[in-house]
Amino acid sequence: MTSAAFSSDGADVIQRELNPPDPNEAATTDESLDDAYDIQKTIEFIKEKAAKKVALQFPDDLLSCSVTIARKLEDATGAKTYILGDTSYGSCCVDEVAAEHVGAEVLVHYGRACLSPCRRLPVTYVFGRRAVNVDLCAEAFQTLFPEPDAPVVVFSDVVYDHVLGELETRFAGIYPRVVFCKPSRLEEAPSSGEVCKFGRKFCPNPGLWPDGYSVFYVGGEGATLSNLLLTWPLCAAFSFNPTTNESRREGVHVNRALMKRFYLIEKARDAQVVGILVGTLGVSDYLSALSHLKSIIHRASKKSYMLSMGKLNPAKLANFPEVDIFVLVACPENSLLDSSDFYRPIVTPDEMEVACNPAREWGGRCITDFRELLPGGAAHVVFPEINPEDAERTDVSLITGEMRSLRFSSAVAEPSDKAGSTSLVHRNSSTTVAELGPAASFLSSRSWQGLDKALGETPVVKALEGRRGIAIAYEDEVES
Repeated sequence: MTSAAFSSDGADVIQRELNPPDPNEAATTDESLDDAYDIQKTIEFIKEKAAKKVALQFPDDLLSCSVTIARKLEDATGAKTYILGDTSYGSCCVDEVAAEHVGAEVLVHYGRACLSPCRRLPVTYVFGRRAVNVDLCAEAFQTLFPEPDAPVVVFSDVVYDHVLGELETRFAGIYPRVVFCKPSRLEEAPSSGEVCKFGRKFCPNPGLWPDGYSVFYVGGEGATLSNLLLTWPLCAAFSFNPTTNESRREGVHVNRALMKRFYLIEKARDAQVVGILVGTLGVSDYLSALSHLKSIIHRASKKSYMLSMGKLNPAKLANFPEVDIFVLVACPENSLLDSSDFYRPIVTPDEMEVACNPAREWGGRCITDFRELLPGGAAHVVFPEINPEDAERTDVSLITGEMRSLRFSSAVAEPSDKAGSTSLVHRNSSTTVAELGPAASFLSSRSWQGLDKALGETPVVKALEGRRGIAIAYEDEVES
């Protein structure tokens, strides 16, 4: 039910092979390519913004079409295009940082997208048009919902978004209470009664939403479907998979997944040292989310360390055994990370706040959009003022079965250094950086503490020609 954090790791990129595109995945002729990748719409966007430098962000599986698309756009607009391949984080997120490195004025994002808002550059999305048998999809819907007055919200994977318009036309006179989701734009303020979720907007009946509605999803298993099921677990959910042309009722494993998320909240309550993982540099308000997390973790008398390391894998996080639990600040599609293979658990900002904020309770559902937790967000809960007599509480850990002490503080910011102390400590042969804190103390106890830069001790020499070949068979090696 949970999804992988990021679209690929380093090994996948190294080992991948670029083969000709599958006809079912991408178009090959000029006419079908123009239609599948909205070439004309993209040209109009570039001209409207009068952009001279354009960043084209492609996922790995669409790189085979990238050069052809880039040439078409350059010929039609005169702009210089830059193809962004492997991204620092998930390929579903807009990589504004990489685009700024080449001085791009606008960015075109291709393929699956989380539709998270970003603010640095003008962005347009090209989802592509995956094939869908609309007749079978409509037939499946009518079989699942035989009653014409059934209240249903229709979602889709973004690569099947193009089919929702045709379904809406077919059902207009048959299902008056069915609402269809459409991608929302950051610059558009939501209208009255409109729900904006996961980069999509729709207008349900306020008296019935959410538990009175059913959900129909066009697409296969993945992060989007998992988010829908765990965000609205009480909604009856159904799906149609265009790849297999099969429909089914979803939600069989939702309760088990929610129990696992609650287990992680208990692990967060037991933790004393928290690692805050920066999982995005493009989603708006991510800096506010990092600051918010740091504040509530401090007020719960836990220590926190902020870590930014690009795409996550177990080996990277295993370098920090002193951390009891990690909290990942990422887009909704990448937040529900299955951390079973990791040395320490990884939770969402919502789960960490439930563990740290005494005024917040577990509601039996997941909140994967961290912006909802910030002041002004739909799920924001103010950290309460703590009386001195209530600052320390005791309860029983559901993980270990032992008594644990919970300490809360009213202080918002971390305490300043004591008078006379300095943030930097002189290092010599008899002292280390252990005075800086528990993490530095842990580091000093390790047998390996990282590379020694030896600044000023290495002589300057001319560059020499290196060895040729691969490590197991250099060209100048003599066979023994």
